[in-house]
Amino acid sequence: MAHTQSKATNIEKLHRDVIVPKMTKKFSYKNPMQVPKLVKVVVNMGVGKATEDIKILEEAARDLGLITGQKPVYRRAKKSISNFKIRQGQAVGCCVTLRKRIMYEFVDRLLNVALPRIRDFRGVSPRGFDNTGNYSMGLKEQTIFPEVPTDRVNRTQGMDITFVTTAKTKDEALHLLYLLGVPFRGKDEILVLEGLN
Repeated sequence: MAHTQSKATNIEKLHRDVIVPKMTKKFSYKNPMQVPKLVKVVVNMGVGKATEDIKILEEAARDLGLITGQKPVYRRAKKSISNFKIRQGQAVGCCVTLRKRIMYEFVDRLLNVALPRIRDFRGVSPRGFDNTGNYSMGLKEQTIFPEVPTDRVNRTQGMDITFVTTAKTKDEALHLLYLLGVPFRGKDEILVLEGLN
């Protein structure tokens, strides 16, 4: 448990000592409480093949639990779709919602361990922002996380990761995540020119 707390403290310290002063200067906030922060991270695995074999969904949930350190909940279809052989209420995926220390620990491992393991990785797309300051990105396989033993993986499974922030604009959210260490593709030079480094 001490390992998790030390990781969390590092990112919390980064927010206090680096992000707050730099974003306050950039956006002219009058109060440190106005500086955007990360409030939760949602990790979602959609498992379409679960309609054919429930074991595929169970394996995905097992891997998601190993990756995040939190037990996933199953996501169920809201309505029946005959073309895809999906019945209303049928489990079609799993997700976790991470907050506070477990969220910081996951973000630290995602940025510093998992993403660098992607072959020919050049950064994540800066196009995943919505208009309310949240950012979503996709990963193609769960095996980039060292917590998942590759010899037990029968099927590669992608996932969507959503960073939910208190930012009010795309620009604020972009700067917040950049300073947290999210490696955006093609944005580094712009942000450096704007004086964030």
